[in-house]
Amino acid sequence: MYTAQIANTQNQIDAIIDLRYDILRKPWNQPKETSSDGMEDTAINAFIVDNGKVIACGRLQDNGEGLGQIRYMAVDSDYQGKGLGKLIVIKLEEEARNINIRTVELQARENAVEFYKSQGYAVKETSFKLWDIIQHYLMTKNLNK
Repeated sequence: MYTAQIANTQNQIDAIIDLRYDILRKPWNQPKETSSDGMEDTAINAFIVDNGKVIACGRLQDNGEGLGQIRYMAVDSDYQGKGLGKLIVIKLEEEARNINIRTVELQARENAVEFYKSQGYAVKETSFKLWDIIQHYLMTKNLNK
């Protein structure tokens, strides 16, 4: 059974950034530096480990006034379809409630929209196209429901 935990060491953050790079950036020939925005110390990073390796991750940032944002969701290719993304979302929403975030938003890649809908998120609008390739959709969820 897998368990999502919150990162609290630099080694954990580094391993999370490595997974982000492998899943979210490397396939599109993007530099590793794009795997973080430098806000790791003020954000909450959830991750799942198997045999000492980070296999899933996601990050929650507090955008103020009760609004949070989930970013950098990634699941290792060998572990996709096993419910790990759901465990990360549940953990991040739990953390959001703990810091009085009432609404969570995220920018979902086109191939992840159905996953987020299954977690209770609704498409608010079509947003941007990352690298002129990957369509994103702004999605939101009210945590008070």
